[in-house]
Amino acid sequence: MAQIVLKGIKKVYPNERARSGLFGRRREEERKGNLEVTSEGVVAVQDLDLTVGDGEFVVLVGPSGCGKSTTLRMIAGLEDISSGDLLIDGHRVNDVAPKDRDIAMVFQSYALYPNMTVYENMAFTLKLKKVDPAEIDRKVRDAAETLGITPYLDRKPKALSGGQRQRVAIGRAIVRDPKVFLMDEPLSNLDAKLRNQMRAELIKLRHKVSGTFIYVTHDQTEAMTLGDRIVIMKDGYVQQIGTPQEVFNHPANLFVAGFIGMPQMNFFDAHLVHVGNEYHLETSDHDIALAPQTCNRLSESWVDGTSEVVAGVRPEQISLAREDDLDAISGTVEVSELMGSTVHVHVTVEGNELVLVIPTVDFEREGGSFADGERISFKFDQNAIHLFDKESSKNLVRS
Repeated sequence: MAQIVLKGIKKVYPNERARSGLFGRRREEERKGNLEVTSEGVVAVQDLDLTVGDGEFVVLVGPSGCGKSTTLRMIAGLEDISSGDLLIDGHRVNDVAPKDRDIAMVFQSYALYPNMTVYENMAFTLKLKKVDPAEIDRKVRDAAETLGITPYLDRKPKALSGGQRQRVAIGRAIVRDPKVFLMDEPLSNLDAKLRNQMRAELIKLRHKVSGTFIYVTHDQTEAMTLGDRIVIMKDGYVQQIGTPQEVFNHPANLFVAGFIGMPQMNFFDAHLVHVGNEYHLETSDHDIALAPQTCNRLSESWVDGTSEVVAGVRPEQISLAREDDLDAISGTVEVSELMGSTVHVHVTVEGNELVLVIPTVDFEREGGSFADGERISFKFDQNAIHLFDKESSKNLVRS
C-alpha cells in the first residue's frame, strides 16, 4: 500500500493553433469549449491538490473531458506533468518511469493478449521480471481463485464474456502485488446487469487485496458505491472532495448538486428574504419558510436584504400533501414513470419542471395513477432545501 500526494498538478497539452494569433486562438477556444486555452496550449487539469491515504479507495468522477483520466495517466506515468509534484510514499516521482512506480493499471478495453491463455496473460508481467516459476504459478492461481476465474485459466480471451475478461485484467494487476491500483472506467464496456455484479466484486476485492485504489468513472453510481472518498471534477478543476454522503448531503456548488443524485436535484429561482428572525424563499406564487438550522447558518454568513438565489431540493425529499395544507405547493403532472418501488412524477410549477420520487405505496394510496395534466399538491422537507448563490453557484449554507 502507498500514500499518493498530488500538489498543484497541472497538465497542458501544447497547441500550435493557440499560439497562432488572435483568430487561431479564438477558433481553438470554440473547439475546446469547456477547457481553458492559454498561450501554452489546452489546460486539461488545473491546480489539482489531493492526498490519497494508504489503503484508501478514491474515485475520480465527472463528465467526459473533465480531466479525470488525464489525472490517472499522470499518476501512472503515461502522461507528463506540466507543473506540480506527484509523491508516492513521500518520494517525488514526476520523472520516474512507469515501470518503476510500483503501480498496476486496469484499462477500459481490458488490453489482454488475444494469442495467450488467461493463465499466460496473468503470468506475463511476472515472467518478464524473471520471477520463480513456482511463485508465478502460486500467484496466478491465488488471484484466479479470488476472482472466480480458475475454470477459465486455459481459455483464450475470445472465449470469455466481457465480465470474465475484466476479471482477467484485474487478476493480471493483482499478481504483481503493486502498491497502487489505477482503474480507468473498467466497467463501462459491460451491460447494466454485469456492471452491478462487477461493482459488488470490486467492493469484495478491495477488502481481500492490500493496496491503494484510484478509480476513474463518469458513472456516479459507481462513485457512490465504491469510493471511500469522491473527487468530483469539471473542466479540469476539482469541484469537491468528500465521502459519498458528504457530497450528496452538502454539495459545494450547483454543479455538484446536479451531478450527484439520480434523478438529479430539482432547481428553481427564488428571492431569499429576511423576515424577523426567519428567512423565506419567495417565488411569484409561493412563500417557503426555511428550517431554523438553515436560518441560523444564513444569519452567520449572509447580509440582510433580498437576494436572487437558486434553490435546490432532491426528488426523494418531496412528499405528497393535501390541498388544504398551508405549506402545500400545487403543480401540473406532465408524466409519471413507474420504477418499481417508486414512481417518478414530473410536475410543472411556475414554468419549472420538478421531479418527485414517490414511494409506490403512497402512489397507490392516491389511486394508483396520475393523469397527464392533473393538478397535485406536494411539499418540501424544510431541512432538505439547498441554497446556491446565483452568480458564484456556491452553496450558501454548506456545513
